[in-house]
Parts: sequence; C-alpha cells; structure tokens
Amino acid sequence: MCFTVAWFIQTLIWLTIICGIIAILMLILPIILGWLGWAGDLVMKVIKIIVAVVVIVALLWFLYDLYVCAGGAGAARLR
Repeated sequence: MCFTVAWFIQTLIWLTIICGIIAILMLILPIILGWLGWAGDLVMKVIKIIVAVVVIVALLWFLYDLYVCAGGAGAARLR
C-alpha cells in the first residue's frame, strides 16, 4: 500500500497527532519542572534531546519506507 491516497492520509494523521503531543508536552513540562530549579532545567534539556532523537529516528524510518516503496521488493536488500 505505497503511495496511495489512504497511505498519504494515514501518514498526515499520524504526523498531526505526534506534533500535537510534542507541542503539548513542550508547553506543560517547563511549568511542571519549574519548581525543581536547576534540576528541572536539566530534565527539560534531556527531554528535548530525547524528543529530537525520536523525531530523527521516525524521519529515517519514514524515508526508508519510501525507499522500499519506490524501489520495490529488490530495494529492501541493502548491501
């Protein structure tokens, strides 16, 4: 089911949900962690790094899926 309208709509829905969750977390967590002082600041920086890593891994996974869809079954075997 590569490059169909249903695939495109499903991808857009997942991207919207993920972006919404990340935006809510980035708004609420600094308020919650603010009472910890410097420890809360450190925790927030760690959370931002983790979110960045998760976004990069998701992007790589998405690009690999596009590569496999575009290349057919033979493209799945990387040498």
